Amino acid sequence: MDKLSLFGLLIALAGIVGGQMLEGGGVAILFQLAAFLIVFGGTLGAVMLQSPRKVFVNGLRLGKWAFFTPQFQAQKQISQLSVWSHVARKDGLLKLEDQLGLAKDQFSRKGLQLLVDGNSGQKIREVLEVDLHAYEQFNFQSARVWESAAGYSPTIGILGAVLGLVHVMQSLGDPSKLGAGIAVAFISTIYGVGLANLVFLPIAGKLKMIILHQTTLREMMIDGLVMIANGENTRYIELKLQGYIS
Repeated sequence: MDKLSLFGLLIALAGIVGGQMLEGGGVAILFQLAAFLIVFGGTLGAVMLQSPRKVFVNGLRLGKWAFFTPQFQAQKQISQLSVWSHVARKDGLLKLEDQLGLAKDQFSRKGLQLLVDGNSGQKIREVLEVDLHAYEQFNFQSARVWESAAGYSPTIGILGAVLGLVHVMQSLGDPSKLGAGIAVAFISTIYGVGLANLVFLPIAGKLKMIILHQTTLREMMIDGLVMIANGENTRYIELKLQGYIS
């Protein structure tokens, strides 16, 4: 679990709640179910309307990366490519077929299979760069789901405020209902702006950074496989790939 993300969210919430308490306000007033339903439901519906189904579902799936970040295992990948290079130089490319089961992801298996099939380094690069581009574009579109939510959320919060004020105007004859209506009006705005700036935008930004890291790993895999196909020395491959880590 990414403790920095969790601590950051907790600090942000503590700052807001603490400031409310220091000003003499109660914490309970911040919890308005009607305001939450207006903002969250409206934002969710707007994002679903905008996004293709696959992009929306993948965006939700990637959201967990903000707190359970995939490890950037570049060193392990370099070690794996070094093993493949050693096997290829010692026993030939066909012997790498025994390594297919050890490849951890589909991208690596596809690249290794292209290598086993005797394709040139240029052909391997051409095929895998198409996959890399598709992966990067699809995941960036998925990350933008959270950016879209950040764009809609404050506006939906204002809509909730207007609805709350309408409710207040309808209840002018009953002063006991005025407080609840005004609370929904202002709390809706807080929810809209708060969710956008404390949750949706930070998650979108972190997802983009993680996707860039994952893209870098795949670029490193492509370079390694191309060098193996070109018969480069194993030590040279290791030294060149170390540049991705630094």
